[in-house]
Amino acid sequence: MNPLKLLRFALAGYLPFGPRLCVACNSRIWRYMPYRNGIASVPELMRALDIVGSDVEHFECPRCGAHDRERHLILYLKASGLWDDVHGKRVVHFAPERRLSRHLQSLGPADYVACDLFPQSTGVQTIDITRMSFADESVDILIANHVLEHVDDDRKALSEIVRVLRPGGHAILQTPYCAGLHSTWRDPGITAADARLAAYGQEDHVRLYGRDIVERFAASGLNPDVSTHDELLPELDIDLHGVNTSEPFFHFVKPRVPRQDAC
Repeated sequence: MNPLKLLRFALAGYLPFGPRLCVACNSRIWRYMPYRNGIASVPELMRALDIVGSDVEHFECPRCGAHDRERHLILYLKASGLWDDVHGKRVVHFAPERRLSRHLQSLGPADYVACDLFPQSTGVQTIDITRMSFADESVDILIANHVLEHVDDDRKALSEIVRVLRPGGHAILQTPYCAGLHSTWRDPGITAADARLAAYGQEDHVRLYGRDIVERFAASGLNPDVSTHDELLPELDIDLHGVNTSEPFFHFVKPRVPRQDAC
């Protein structure tokens, strides 16, 4: 980090009496730091489509580095009751965010498995979400926060999620999407990083989910229990916590009796 950026982070995160509160580290801060150059860094097509993803203007906590989607997920898990349900359960966490991972482990799960296709830190297992090594019906809670938009075969990943979840198990599948698109969009000809950035919103995304996202995920055999921000967090001060109120809580449950319409 260059000295000027370091100074900006220090002033935003460590001056006392900050008016904002990061729920990931419980620190008072003055502002959340933007992603790259904020809204100016969002491709023109993504702005025109009003894509629902990270809040690029209020992105990162200058104290702990938690991103807005991580802070939002912590709040969602608490509001939904799943936070208290972690104790004694087996939790699988893909692309584990460092702050959320510590919180989850502190809740006393029977087993906590942090995993990624390309781990960047120790303690994270190398596991492909499309070919998981877990036994059938062996996982209580699976979290993939902004993961499926990176996965080439998301239907295979969803099938695997259904396979490893116990009946009644929970899948948290946050991902960027665009309610203005009638259908999820992917073209195999879009492979270059700059083309993916323009078409999908990030260089390593492989699709842009549309308004069919819940139907697409549910087709795997999961029951949707999706809630809006206003339904779960109606009293939340968004300026205080720095989250994107347009992002729903993409919560799905494996039925206790297999659905007849599942693919």
